[in-house]
Amino acid sequence: MQLFRILFAVLALSFATAAQADVRITFHSFNGSVLMGRYPHTFVSMIGTLDDGTRVKENYGFSAKKTSAAILRGPVEHMILVEKDKWLENTNRHFTLTIDDAKYREVKAEVERWRNAPGAYYDLKTRNCIHFVGSLARIVGVRVEYPDDMLRRPKAWLNHVTGLNPKLGAKPID
Repeated sequence: MQLFRILFAVLALSFATAAQADVRITFHSFNGSVLMGRYPHTFVSMIGTLDDGTRVKENYGFSAKKTSAAILRGPVEHMILVEKDKWLENTNRHFTLTIDDAKYREVKAEVERWRNAPGAYYDLKTRNCIHFVGSLARIVGVRVEYPDDMLRRPKAWLNHVTGLNPKLGAKPID
């Protein structure tokens, strides 16, 4: 009977280890269209389970609070933008990484730093959705650059990042 208990315990532990929790972070771009009322955009989504069993289903982007010509003149009020499911379904999914709880918490802390930045923090040239997603990408080990000609082209930028990181095993999206 003792041997049966030991075998059962070993089996239970091996299954618990095999079912280790994880969160997948996906890097998205949205093509946008003036006719649809949405500009090109990039953001991340996270889905999975933390080690304590907490389920994760979140997404975050960075945007100006209001769309106006003021965006072209300099910093404006900002917000963290959470996409509705209908927008998530119509995005370009560039690459996905699995992250542990520690990286998940680092990503969440960075989101909060951007959310709580004082004053007018969104700047089309220096702190737009691309810069935000780039800051999250760096946390999870992705090499990032910001070529000037891509700062308003999220899909082209994420394709560029894909090319900088062959280890991702991702291909550029047409």
